[in-house]
Amino acid sequence: MNYDIKDKTLAEKGRLRIEWAAQSMPVLAQIKARFAKEKPLKGTTLAACLHVTTETASLVTTLKAGGANVVLCASNPLSTQDDVAASLAVNENIPVFAIKGENGKTYYQHLNAALDAKPDLTMDDGADLVSTIHSERKQLLNGIIGGTEETTTGVVRLKAMAAAKVLGYPIVAVNDAATKHMFDNRYGTGQSTIDGIIRATNRLLAGAVFVTVGYGWCGKGLAMRAKGMGADVIVVEINPLRALEAVMDGFRVMPLVKAAPLGDFFCTVTGNLNVIRPEHFQKMKDGAIVANSGHFNVELDLQGLAGLSKKRRIVRDFVEEYLLSGGKRIYVLGEGRLINLAAAEGHPSSVMDMSFANQALCAEYMKKNAAKLQKQVYEVPEVIDAQVARLKLAAWGVKIDALTAEQKKYLRSWEMGTN
Repeated sequence: MNYDIKDKTLAEKGRLRIEWAAQSMPVLAQIKARFAKEKPLKGTTLAACLHVTTETASLVTTLKAGGANVVLCASNPLSTQDDVAASLAVNENIPVFAIKGENGKTYYQHLNAALDAKPDLTMDDGADLVSTIHSERKQLLNGIIGGTEETTTGVVRLKAMAAAKVLGYPIVAVNDAATKHMFDNRYGTGQSTIDGIIRATNRLLAGAVFVTVGYGWCGKGLAMRAKGMGADVIVVEINPLRALEAVMDGFRVMPLVKAAPLGDFFCTVTGNLNVIRPEHFQKMKDGAIVANSGHFNVELDLQGLAGLSKKRRIVRDFVEEYLLSGGKRIYVLGEGRLINLAAAEGHPSSVMDMSFANQALCAEYMKKNAAKLQKQVYEVPEVIDAQVARLKLAAWGVKIDALTAEQKKYLRSWEMGTN
């Protein structure tokens, strides 16, 4: 078996950590048990470009149990957990191409190694796999029946491809499932981002000013968790509805240029590029800490910051100091890459249970229905979303009511009004 990992002697450590995470993933466990019996992915080669974490390990072993030949590469140079990669390669015989801290050249070599398997299905997190297929490996398009996409940034890219009529096969936007973005993006990103910032810095949030740049689902979760840690949270937004929501949620809202001199911590969660720029860095106070929790490392204009700096040095793991003229110091975390995976372990397994249950079920859906679908981006079928929610509630021992026959009839009618 071909693979490229850091150290295969880490496999036992990885196995134990994967086992620990799996205890909090009961929905995926139920799907894995069914997949092992039914083999819905039998004969399928699936290339997955995902964060190589303990939770991802549960997903790829579920896909393998379903009969898929899975090949895995990392979707970010800093998000791989090397012990997990080792366990998947050594203990599960899954070809893995991922090393934490790999450079850009190795990152794309690993991505292409996964594509060398000539996949029928793709599973992406950020759409780097899909974009590489469409730009450099077009010969693979004829053999691919469909794919799935995990995150907001990737869905944006794929919808742009579909709008330009260049998307070569149907893809399900797993990110847009309610059981994904409402929980993973809000509760997962919120907690894991704070975790990454604290692990990297060991600084106190209570009493500090925390600037959340972006108030989508990820930003809402981040602002909520920072406030819960005692921080004074400022929200920066460009969308008037989200800004209004942030105000009504109790946060101060202002332009970034006004927030820059006030913040002790800054974190971007926008999915856009060059959100914090030199004009903002110049206004920040000495010792300001800047991080990103968006998928790509483009939200912070680090080239612009470097142009303002006289000196740079690494002062602790995942913390780089930029010394500006006048002696002011700006600290950038995790090279501007998503800090929840660069310096921490990513989302808690309990919330990834729902996200990856969607991934597994959507892979099955695509295998069964790809021939009927057009070359566009599809929403997760409501039946899958509801199934994941029901399984999660059942795993937690939570029961809910059901509509009576009379209520169902009423909701389908128009005749009955005020008595």
